[in-house]
Amino acid sequence: MFLIPLPSLLLSGLLSLQLTSAFPSSFNSPEPVLARQVESCNTASNRACWTDGFDINTDYEVDTPITGIVRNYTLTLTEEDNWTGPDGVVKEKVMLVNGDIHGPTIYAQWGDTITVRVINNLETNGTSVHWHGIRQFGSNLQDGVNGITECPLPPGSERTYTYIARQYGTSWYHSHFSAQYGNGVVGAIHIDGPASLPYDIDLGPFILSDYYHKTADELVIYTETNGAPASDNVLFNGTTVDPDTSAGEYAKITLTPGKRHRLRLINTSVENHFQVSIVDHSMTIISSDFVPVNSFTTDSIFIGVGQRYDVTIDASQDVANYWFNVTYGGGGLCGSSNNPYPAAIVQYDGAPDGNPTDEGTAPIDHMCLDTMDISPVVSRTVPTAFTASSGNTMDVHLDLTAPTFVWYINNSSEKVDWDKPVAQYVAENETSFPSDLNTWTVDEEDQWVYWLIENDPNALFSLPHPIHLHGHDFVVLGRSPDTSPITQTTYTFDASLLSGSNPVRRDVTMLPAAGWLVLAFKTDNPGAWLMHCHIAWHVAGGLSVTFLERLSDYRAGMNQTDIDVLDSQCTDWNNYFPSQDPYPQLDSGI
Repeated sequence: MFLIPLPSLLLSGLLSLQLTSAFPSSFNSPEPVLARQVESCNTASNRACWTDGFDINTDYEVDTPITGIVRNYTLTLTEEDNWTGPDGVVKEKVMLVNGDIHGPTIYAQWGDTITVRVINNLETNGTSVHWHGIRQFGSNLQDGVNGITECPLPPGSERTYTYIARQYGTSWYHSHFSAQYGNGVVGAIHIDGPASLPYDIDLGPFILSDYYHKTADELVIYTETNGAPASDNVLFNGTTVDPDTSAGEYAKITLTPGKRHRLRLINTSVENHFQVSIVDHSMTIISSDFVPVNSFTTDSIFIGVGQRYDVTIDASQDVANYWFNVTYGGGGLCGSSNNPYPAAIVQYDGAPDGNPTDEGTAPIDHMCLDTMDISPVVSRTVPTAFTASSGNTMDVHLDLTAPTFVWYINNSSEKVDWDKPVAQYVAENETSFPSDLNTWTVDEEDQWVYWLIENDPNALFSLPHPIHLHGHDFVVLGRSPDTSPITQTTYTFDASLLSGSNPVRRDVTMLPAAGWLVLAFKTDNPGAWLMHCHIAWHVAGGLSVTFLERLSDYRAGMNQTDIDVLDSQCTDWNNYFPSQDPYPQLDSGI
């Protein structure tokens, strides 16, 4: 692990499968392979193939191999007091999914139908579960965002989400009830499909997450009047070592000598962005978020909150143990941890147990910016004749003058109404919405719409933000020049920096500190879609908007069954909150 100093204070801001341990320290066996429709396709020598008529070059936004296969899961949410965590520290309270700190992985194949029964056995909290990055094409009410697509699910209740895996790759699910996912309501999604590079072994998801000994609820309140605290530790697939007591154990990734392995990296943090690297090994990126990309080899990768990278790793070194390192760049503005050397172990099969001896060298500083050096396999050409205006420009601003910190976009801060979500207004044929919902109406049909996001251009100090869009992958047409956020160099929008020739496409990207970002998406998926910063403290403070995409088509697409489920869940919630809930809504609610 790298012996480099880290700042102590960060200035930026559940399933029926049974696991053998809440802390899977050994990560050494391939993931389960689901039954294939065409057994001769998608082999170690040719991962680009998938099934008849579908391969790596198929545009999944246009065509999906609907299999008719249903993958059923059950997610049970519970709470536990005085819980001993993976680093040996007792936490006052934690939320678990099927008894584990990370819910079990949802496995499916491209084109399968996924159904997830969610049972809320929490003591007082409502919940909703969002399927991060899942496009929900034509299924907006399955998006799992309380206050937007549903009312929260009250304690003692359950519901079932159903959606089609129209994309493939790696993602995660998490609660969208305030910062609840920071208490443990989180898990991985693994959808098998073609890949842009051959590999021998799929090691499956590897979850990276900041970890705090206080509850996320306490931290939200703290950050309303303070800078964000350093994380107490970093978890690697649910386990870690305490830097002071050495309690716990390092997660292990086992490689088979001479083989190429696929590893699915996910950052499920509430606040920390990570730079990851493996001593004496490079990684080859084959997917960013849910988008297959042409293979790109690098020595280190920046992974912002909510982002995913599928990589291949060649086991071509000596049979030994090697550090898998997490570091922080950007002068502390990408996050920090009280564990100065967060790490896991890459162990070659046949190597003796023990910690690696070579600490390696620190990677380049990625400056809190995701790479722009990747190109999607399925190419897009997007017009860039974009003119900034008040109708397509979003200025991000932090108000430090109020009693608590509040985040604004164009002087409006989003705070949802748990009692009546946006979808219910739409179902009732409303055409105007409360200002607190911060809705932006997008009426164009099947057109590219463009958004310039400016990061506090008049502020004395600004922070990088991971911007996540529901319901779509966006294209990143351009951003301000790459500089370290610690310099606070201010940039104004420059249209000459835009490029629409097969731009980066994903569902989370970084808004540079003191800079700007231009995103575009095609209006082909009517619904109410949240776009927000994925730092939990920032979205809790209101840093989000809701796009109302093709409102009339959205309403027309709601069938009576959808509306009945929506209304029934809202009735259950309104019977519970606030009369039976001892805790008021203190933040944005999402």
